[in-house]
Amino acid sequence: MRVFLTGATGFIGSRITDELLAAGHQVLGLTRSDAGERSLKAKGADVHRGTLEDTDSLRAGAARADAVIHTAFDHDFSRFMENCEKERRVIAAMGAELKGSGRPMIITSGTGMGSPMPGQIATEDVFNEHAPNPRIASELAGQVLLDAGVSLSVMRLPQVHDTTRQGLITPYIAIAREKGVVAYLDEGASRLAAAHVLDVAALYRLALDKGGPGERYHAVAEEGVPIRAIAETLGGVLGLPVMSLPREKAAEHFGWLGMFVGMDLPASGAVTRERLGWHPGGPGLIADLERLDISAQP
Repeated sequence: MRVFLTGATGFIGSRITDELLAAGHQVLGLTRSDAGERSLKAKGADVHRGTLEDTDSLRAGAARADAVIHTAFDHDFSRFMENCEKERRVIAAMGAELKGSGRPMIITSGTGMGSPMPGQIATEDVFNEHAPNPRIASELAGQVLLDAGVSLSVMRLPQVHDTTRQGLITPYIAIAREKGVVAYLDEGASRLAAAHVLDVAALYRLALDKGGPGERYHAVAEEGVPIRAIAETLGGVLGLPVMSLPREKAAEHFGWLGMFVGMDLPASGAVTRERLGWHPGGPGLIADLERLDISAQP
């Protein structure tokens, strides 16, 4: 298939590009830059110039493809709610181009949307429309398209990591280095689900090849890594003290990240493994943090 891939030069998307090409698919990669164009061409992918702000460019990309995988997202978390609403428009624009065609579309969300209640393990069969995370806008937009007949499925991501990037833990590291201390809230019992970036890329390809409309997949290799274990590992790697903070100090210490640090976000990927035959084998989150490439951190 010829796959229109947004985020094709990003942390996850660049690995999906490699996976798709290795499996014999063609990739039409979205990029806004000359550097991105050169990177895609060097891999043997085709290039589509456009941006998330230009929905006409996104519709044009979808029109040129047999399938769409959408991984791009504006990660300026100081404007998180605004960017989630932009995501809603992006999904709607590309989906409008696919209506009635039967061409598959995979959008990206977070595992937290599958948790029925805070702290409960998120599962693939749960869609919590009232999840407090503004990123729920992605799945709400997807549901509109699914109801309109678009062949749409959802990939929910945990903390996706290697030794250079680790999802929300990357800004957590930056704050620790700035403040001179690795902090966690209360007893540090909150958990983060996780998966290695290469395993996640492989799962997107499996979802394209073997998945179906209305499915929700969890790219979860580890159901829940305690934040205290993460903090203690980072304290050793960075040579910084580790300390507990009361929950009411979260916003003061962490800024925008404070709303995430105390969330308990365990998730299961058992159904996904069974449905798609996914067998994650990459390093765990703690193992990657122990080998952290400090020079690559912001």
